[in-house]
Amino acid sequence: MQQQVRISPSILSADFAKLGEEVRAITEAGADYIHIDVMDGHFVPNLTIGPSVIKALRPHSDKPFDVHLMISPVDPFIQAFADAGADIITVHPEAGPHLHRTIQSIKATGAKAGVSLNPATPVEAVDFVLDDIDLILVMSVNPGFGGQSFIDSQLAKIERLRTMIDRSGRQIDLEVDGGVGADNAARVIAAGADVLVAGTAAFKGGPAQYAGNIRQLRGLTA
Repeated sequence: MQQQVRISPSILSADFAKLGEEVRAITEAGADYIHIDVMDGHFVPNLTIGPSVIKALRPHSDKPFDVHLMISPVDPFIQAFADAGADIITVHPEAGPHLHRTIQSIKATGAKAGVSLNPATPVEAVDFVLDDIDLILVMSVNPGFGGQSFIDSQLAKIERLRTMIDRSGRQIDLEVDGGVGADNAARVIAAGADVLVAGTAAFKGGPAQYAGNIRQLRGLTA
């Protein structure tokens, strides 16, 4: 069964000169998770942040840190991100040779485990780990940069995953990241998503606008 919609603002679109303040502001504005994109310049064509930044941000929010690791190899870094304060650690099937082992490594730290599917990665990639994961992240853009346009073909993938999750009987977050905004959030939710990652759409307009941005993403206008 589809869960209540939650919003996970991506700090990739925040003001990096005052990141702690930004995380506090978006938390107070009603964010459910804080989405943190970690990129290595190898698995994806961009560099972002490491565990030390996550550790520094941890005191600024009591919300779950939703950490998306776009790095390869991923296994050697799992413990460091868990120690830094990650509550959910999401990895790509392509980021290591043994996805099941990687998931077990995440669970051993006490963090929740997620699997991220790139636009061309089929839903079958999670077939045999569905009983072990807490989140599936559908990338609706090719990972690496913020501000890209939503790839419409991913709506069908979201629908298929919603069916798989419902059949499993497990409570698994179905998260979508990439080009999600107030103009298409309703379609993404209707397809079956219950966690929306939003960067530009969440952080636009500065802190005074954050609460309104989040309400718009939830489909609320008042």
